[in-house]
Amino acid sequence: MTRLTIGIVDYGVGNLASVRHALRSMGYRSRSSSDREILAASDLLLLPGVGAFPAAMQALHAMKLVDFIRQQAGAGKPVLGICLGMQLLAESSTEWQSTAGIGLIPGEVLHLSHADWHIGWNTLEVTSDDPMFRVADRRAMYFNHSYAFHPPSEYRVAVARIGSRNDPFTVAVRRKNVVGLQFHPEKSQADGRILLSNVIEGLCHA
Repeated sequence: MTRLTIGIVDYGVGNLASVRHALRSMGYRSRSSSDREILAASDLLLLPGVGAFPAAMQALHAMKLVDFIRQQAGAGKPVLGICLGMQLLAESSTEWQSTAGIGLIPGEVLHLSHADWHIGWNTLEVTSDDPMFRVADRRAMYFNHSYAFHPPSEYRVAVARIGSRNDPFTVAVRRKNVVGLQFHPEKSQADGRILLSNVIEGLCHA
């Protein structure tokens, strides 16, 4: 059986090492690159990310990767965004300034309402019957962010809760062949890697 190859989009600001290590330990091949030909040859595009939304979008534009990612997604290529990579899938963000995103999933990225920062472990509540995500319901994942994606409800597949009011916020989204995860599955021990594998296999064999 041919192993899937994951194309990790290297736009200069993502944290790639932990993602590569996790994928390797799970039996996947991965290639970190900004070369569009190399990325196009992969089975799935993975958009990682740490840092600020405007700087990330500036880097993606400079490398001519924004339209490439849009074209690949439009052609049916599976796309997975993790942490900032999930937020970049949105239409826009208010971090620092109003900045247009890649726009693969409708919605806006806004600062967390009831916390300055969300860092550490938190439990997922899967709100969809999507089979890729059922395994993660009530499982704890590792988060590190201060902004959150606000999509239409039809694209929300999981939430978590934070603050004294225990308000839910979106932590996983899906629109057909495009998935975003706000948490770091690659840093979330066994449960995170099980979910990551489910998403990769589910998207690539849909």
